[in-house]
Amino acid sequence: MPLTEAEAPRDPYDLFNRWFREAHEAGVPQPDAMTLATAGDEGPSARMVLFKGFRNGDFLFYSNYGSRKGTDLVHDHRAALVFFWSVTHHQVRVYGVVRRLRRAESVEYFRTRPRGAQLSALASRQSRTVRSREVLENRVLELAARYPDDVPLPKDWGGYALRPRWIEFWESREDRLHDRLRYHVRTTGTWRVERLAP
Repeated sequence: MPLTEAEAPRDPYDLFNRWFREAHEAGVPQPDAMTLATAGDEGPSARMVLFKGFRNGDFLFYSNYGSRKGTDLVHDHRAALVFFWSVTHHQVRVYGVVRRLRRAESVEYFRTRPRGAQLSALASRQSRTVRSREVLENRVLELAARYPDDVPLPKDWGGYALRPRWIEFWESREDRLHDRLRYHVRTTGTWRVERLAP
């Protein structure tokens, strides 16, 4: 079905949720994987992170605050996301401003993670040089023994929320005459839709 202004919902989250569901149903591997692009003192940087849902219209993800992405976001709060689901021929780009979640919100999410993922987050100083994998594995074993029940949320780990300024939807079409609709948020909180040339 062509992506037209007449057919597209007024709310971009409705379209995002539809495409995200279609990606799941089509068997897209890890449809929650998204590229996060940031910029800091060392210039631009991009990596894959996992989308963890919405909260009040913000795109959520979690990471180590001392990582490259964390230090970039201290330098410049603006960031971009890209979702690409090749099986369904869809791409979604998001641009906006990022803020950290409150610690209580990060604790709430952290408790839902598998124990192994909790221990890994506590053991790893993300993006820092490590002597060997054995060092990491030994650190995980040490922490597992220290915390046989509840693993504490690391002080330098938690959630981020990206508040979109615009969301662009791209759908592949024949002869590269693709459809691109971009939703801009107005100061009133409503959305203005515009078509972009492919």
